[in-house]
Amino acid sequence: MDPARLKQLLANLKSEDAALRDQATSEFWHQWFHQKGARGAERLLESQALLEAGRLNEAGSILDELIAAQPDFAEAWNRRAVFHYLQGQYETAILDCQKVLALIPHHFGALHGLGLCQAAVGNHLAAIQAFRQALAVQPYALINQKLILECTAQL
Repeated sequence: MDPARLKQLLANLKSEDAALRDQATSEFWHQWFHQKGARGAERLLESQALLEAGRLNEAGSILDELIAAQPDFAEAWNRRAVFHYLQGQYETAILDCQKVLALIPHHFGALHGLGLCQAAVGNHLAAIQAFRQALAVQPYALINQKLILECTAQL
């Protein structure tokens, strides 16, 4: 994504106009899923469908293959973080979220996911930090504000 478009989309995430925020959010997700073209996006969706069907080994294998073949495919790392989170493998999910963020520091999905994982293992201060970072990118994402309050109550 060209720097000017990235800057505009990041600004739109902070807009008071909900339609602009929604459009920017959708465009980010589209860009992330299609970073490696239509085939990469298809494989991510295939993995998601397998996960939803309870075919965990197959879903995980697709993500592992994508990452091995294209280690800079941030959304493959993010989807694998979700995969591990859903299985209660929070520490592994944290590592995958960190990889996403090394590739795309403004990936609000990975920031949110990192917060969820940190909260799940009882690292409430780290969770709050991740949710605050997510809010810095997407200040109208009220779920992150709610989760900060919940984590704060756990301290």
